[in-house]
Amino acid sequence: MNLFPNISIFNELRRMNIRELLYQSLNFGMVISTALMIWNALVVLTGSGSPVVVVLSGSMEPAFQRGDLLILTNDLDDPIRVGDITVFNIEGRPIPIVHRVIKVHEKSVNDTKFLTKGDNNNVHDHSLYAEKQQWLKRSDVIGRVKGLIPYCGYMTILVNEVPYFKHILIGFMAIVTLLHREY
Repeated sequence: MNLFPNISIFNELRRMNIRELLYQSLNFGMVISTALMIWNALVVLTGSGSPVVVVLSGSMEPAFQRGDLLILTNDLDDPIRVGDITVFNIEGRPIPIVHRVIKVHEKSVNDTKFLTKGDNNNVHDHSLYAEKQQWLKRSDVIGRVKGLIPYCGYMTILVNEVPYFKHILIGFMAIVTLLHREY
């Protein structure tokens, strides 16, 4: 019985012995491990649990376009100020929001509350916050925007919005890694 279907892309896999196939599988595992190590290094260097995020809506235009990749830092010693662009989580919402701080109430260094608004929105974000929440706290913040790479996040948008695109992309990466031979 043939392990792979009779499709031309699998001819290269059929020609490999078990040792070569295991080697290529380990190569694929190393690629995934390297990506995870780079992500964890960015988490440590930036102080943010999510050092890179993608803009998913047009609420921050013209500052950021849909698909822009944002680079974040989260220095807890640096206070939040009016004009800072923050990425924050709202209880009950799975996707973080990227908006600008428009008001700050600072009772002490550890007791700061602030209000945000999207640059392209007409009103502040009270309606986006959790029920009975009027202000954001420092603990809601994932990070502050320190840089961007324009349009580099469109792959993330495709993965989230197009059914099965994620599976096709992962399958393609696996096949390319398995079929790639070092000479």
